[in-house]
Amino acid sequence: MEVSSLKKLEQLEFSLDSVTDLSSASVSSSSPAVATVSCVEGVTELRFLQSDSAHCFNFDLASSQLFKLGPLHFICVIDSSGSSEEKSFSQGVNIKFRDEKDSKDFCDSFEEWKKNAVVQGSSLQNGTVSANKSKFDDKIEASSAKMYFHYYGQLLHQQNMLQDYVRTGTYYAAVMENRSDFAGRVVVDVGAGSGILSMFAAQAGAKHVYAVEASEMAEYARKLIAGNPLFADRITIIKGKVEDIELPEKADVLISEPMGTLLVNERMLESYVIARDRFMSPNGKMFPTVGRIHMAPFSDEFLFIEMANKAMFWQQQNYYGVDLTPLYGSAHQGYFSQPVVDAFDPRLLVAPPMFHTIDFTQMKEEDFYEIDIPLKFTASMCTRLHGLACWFDVLFDGSTVQRWLTTAPGAPTTHWYQIRCVLSQPIYVMAGQEITGRLHLVAHSAQSYSIDLTLSAKMWGPGASQGGILQSSTCKFDLKEPYYRMSQPQAYPVSQEPPLQPQQQLNTQDIQTQNDELEEALLQEPPQNASTQL
Repeated sequence: MEVSSLKKLEQLEFSLDSVTDLSSASVSSSSPAVATVSCVEGVTELRFLQSDSAHCFNFDLASSQLFKLGPLHFICVIDSSGSSEEKSFSQGVNIKFRDEKDSKDFCDSFEEWKKNAVVQGSSLQNGTVSANKSKFDDKIEASSAKMYFHYYGQLLHQQNMLQDYVRTGTYYAAVMENRSDFAGRVVVDVGAGSGILSMFAAQAGAKHVYAVEASEMAEYARKLIAGNPLFADRITIIKGKVEDIELPEKADVLISEPMGTLLVNERMLESYVIARDRFMSPNGKMFPTVGRIHMAPFSDEFLFIEMANKAMFWQQQNYYGVDLTPLYGSAHQGYFSQPVVDAFDPRLLVAPPMFHTIDFTQMKEEDFYEIDIPLKFTASMCTRLHGLACWFDVLFDGSTVQRWLTTAPGAPTTHWYQIRCVLSQPIYVMAGQEITGRLHLVAHSAQSYSIDLTLSAKMWGPGASQGGILQSSTCKFDLKEPYYRMSQPQAYPVSQEPPLQPQQQLNTQDIQTQNDELEEALLQEPPQNASTQL
């Protein structure tokens, strides 16, 4: 190392809010400190000196590693292992800065110091702090990411998800029924939000939980966890994206709620498998483990007319003296490019459903960029087919209990509801007629997917085996721009029951018990119309 370069290094000094020994059970003794670098007998050392004592932590830069746990929180450790396959650490400190400028300057200088060290230290399996552009930022446009993190940074939206008792209750059951998977284990909560899943893991006996959250909700999670002291000492909130942050150790368990509409919307499943590749040990477990997209054709004349009528506004030829009809075709196409999100009656399905399986333990990130699903159904009635209905379920494959979370029609409603892709040109089918097609999903930079749907009715009756396609309909949808129809009244006919006599009393307790039993059965197994068990 040149003398001039060494002198520049030795002149740098950084003020720290605190520095504490990782091996210490208490952090109450933390005190302000300074970080400097010096060269002793040809070895470049990083030193952390506490201002209120003579104690100094010395790190050999050649074998030191820096991990970012938050904007102001870092860990510096010394890799003392000789094997590249198994890492161990002889010393480590917690570092906290006063502001983000100080932390950024320190990181930049640390990288510069490492470059000037004669021997380069080996990398941990999690990777090292990098100044490169985030992989997340490379594939997601900035405006979409900003709105996404703003949305999930608000308490009202977290409350909406927490109050989805099917969702929250199933996660709680999946964790608590599989305590053996969590007890004494290191857990990473991917996209922690309010931190509720982290606290479930801590209740199940997790040794430590790293709760990773990129939105401003991370600050609320810190408050919530601090208000629950039974868990606080075992949960570390890390504000950042899983593509960017570093962890000091491998995880035994990954837990997350990465599902969006149609399972894949918002593209968080990609971050889930990135976290798997970066942080999970080879024999680790994932909660959830497997997801399935279920699909079935449906018939809904009310919905079709409702959507078609929306564009009728643009058929006015004298709207304050203006002819609106030139835009009618575009408006009609625009309304039918919106997938419909609502809870529908399962009796609208015209064929038994099929499903497409996504194994989170095996899928690569790139496999989510394009999903192509061939469709094949057999119509169970004569009707006019209006499109394809979709829903999903996920499996928590615990060592003790397998627990399902389903969003199927007819099951207790979740905040995901179901989704339907409505064809602008319906097709007619007969009972027993074969329906074929293709559902093609292509990811885009607005954190969603474009959908190409084709449904076709094959020749029916005598000689069908030699016949081809009778009718076919194709439509394109943008999953980013759905039509939320949850508040619309359901216009489906219901059976009329004779009125209750005045002396008859309704036993609400019995009804509640029956509902509870039904919900318990649905949570433990996939719905009956979701085809066979995985």
